[in-house]
Amino acid sequence: MDRTIGQRCPTDVEQEAAMSTTTARKGTSTSSTTVFQEQVVTRAGARYALAFGRIVIGWVFLWAFVDKLFGLGYATPAERAWLNGGTPAQGYIGGAEGPFAGFFQSTFQNAFGDVLFMAGLLGIGLAMMLGIGLKVAAVTGTLLMVFMWMTQIPWVLGGTNPITTSHWVEAALLIIAAATLAGDTAGLGRQWGRVVGNSWLR
Repeated sequence: MDRTIGQRCPTDVEQEAAMSTTTARKGTSTSSTTVFQEQVVTRAGARYALAFGRIVIGWVFLWAFVDKLFGLGYATPAERAWLNGGTPAQGYIGGAEGPFAGFFQSTFQNAFGDVLFMAGLLGIGLAMMLGIGLKVAAVTGTLLMVFMWMTQIPWVLGGTNPITTSHWVEAALLIIAAATLAGDTAGLGRQWGRVVGNSWLR
């Protein structure tokens, strides 16, 4: 009797171990459901640098939308503002040159092209600024940059570089922001990630 007092039954020990193992497994499963930026980029300084790049490229797109919408006199004069009857996409595509100019002019030099272009600028800009929907923004933004590059192919029309233009840099920033979950820092990406997980909406 003295030997059994204070001793834990082997069955109890096994049950306790099994419970702790199950709890650990559950915790691992829960934590790995949604990936957050700290798991991808471990240094805080790097996370803030990526957030800075995300906000900058977001502002580039958002400002382009605002300027073309209201004609603030920067790239777009007031008389060519979209609200004043301007045609933001048609004006750009109308001046396109190179082997793909005919395709883009026949496809997008219309009101639909204007709406698609402006919606893209607004959506990509807001997504990057807020840090949500970065995957969709990166794909659509990169596609837009490819199209714009195809209307100004540097080795055909001339330029400071025979291959790359600023469109490549903008596409790279979009892709990097999405790949590194840059919206989690100084953005709403973390909260958004808890809602949509690792889906394409992230």
